Amino acid sequence: MMKRIALAASLVLALAACQDDNLSRGSTRHLVPIPAATMALMSTKGMSKEDPILVRAYKKESELEIWKRGSNGKYALLKTYPVCRWSGQLGPKNREGDRQVPEGFYTVTPAQMNPNSNFYLSFDTGYPNALDRSLGRSGGDIMVHGSCSSRGCFAMTDQNVAEIYAIAREALGAGQRGFQFQSYPFRMTAENLAKHRLDPNIAFWKNLKEGADTFEVTKDELRVAVGRGRYEFNIDPDAASVVAQKRAQDEQEVAELVAKGEKPVKLVYHDGDTHESFRTALANITGVSDDKLGYVSRTEGISSGPRVIALNDTGKEVPEAPPTALAFASMKEVPVPQAETRAAVTQQTAPVAVAAAAPASEETPFYKKMFGGVADLFSTSSSQPAAATVQVAPAGPIAKTAPGPKPVLQKRAQAATPVKVANAN
Repeated sequence: MMKRIALAASLVLALAACQDDNLSRGSTRHLVPIPAATMALMSTKGMSKEDPILVRAYKKESELEIWKRGSNGKYALLKTYPVCRWSGQLGPKNREGDRQVPEGFYTVTPAQMNPNSNFYLSFDTGYPNALDRSLGRSGGDIMVHGSCSSRGCFAMTDQNVAEIYAIAREALGAGQRGFQFQSYPFRMTAENLAKHRLDPNIAFWKNLKEGADTFEVTKDELRVAVGRGRYEFNIDPDAASVVAQKRAQDEQEVAELVAKGEKPVKLVYHDGDTHESFRTALANITGVSDDKLGYVSRTEGISSGPRVIALNDTGKEVPEAPPTALAFASMKEVPVPQAETRAAVTQQTAPVAVAAAAPASEETPFYKKMFGGVADLFSTSSSQPAAATVQVAPAGPIAKTAPGPKPVLQKRAQAATPVKVANAN
């Protein structure tokens, strides 16, 4: 009987996914203030909690950025948060139930903020927008929410979504009518564009890059229109000239990378991905509810990241070489002195220890490093204001989810040691 109940609970969660049914009414978690460290960071960057915000998200890198308009009237990066879970593949959302996270330009109004989400806290991204509807794309209820489980949404963990929600709440409460949400398949670098140049979505992605370039040049909210089945961006002639120059430079860099041998690839995800900082920590955990992460699901499919498939110049998959052939192809002849031959043979047959991570840099955010557990994942980040990272509450062992009913299966992972979350300032 208990197994049947557990199975039913898991099914309810899987079906509910990103649909918010207001199961946590009466909670005051939406009123939690912005952490003091983040307020201090705003101050050092010439920002205040009332200033407008803008959000940018990247699926391949599993990162979400909060930008804020400073005293000079231009947007600047405030913080970058690791995404704990997104689902589907790279590419836009096309229909209800395809598990795809949308890509494009959206607007989040106060009415789209959900303080009673059954995924701790959430806001609706605004999918589908005018372009999506013109292309016949369907679906809805695409959220940025807590927990670490996604069915077309950005799952940020309970801890991080609480801070993101508070930052958005203060900006909207101060009079911002709605903040822009920019969702990309990946950072629009020349390297990414070169690698994905044969993807069926490349024309759409180049259209998204026009918006990305415009924002990076102007540091102002995009004025987006829809026409001829694509996004159009309204900017003044001087800015348009700079954007055109940037686009030409990037295209030249892409051409140079291709000429140097950059091969086209296709990424195939089991079902979305997680940020590298979560990958090792969650690799062997499933069905866990934690008071900082929220519900954690389907981690077995993301432990190794996406499968990288090489393509030929026509876009066809290149057959993989047998493992033995790859091993011999990667070997290099290195002269070994006769006296050292026995020692070298001994070393080759002995177990090899692999360094876990490179030395940390003060300018490197904590989530850029690979850790072996959740305790390390939430360690204190760099003291550099520009390298801001997420804030995390005091440590505690794996526990049930925060107050409020949740249709989740709560059980501990079958691991040798309990998973804990460490303190962070």
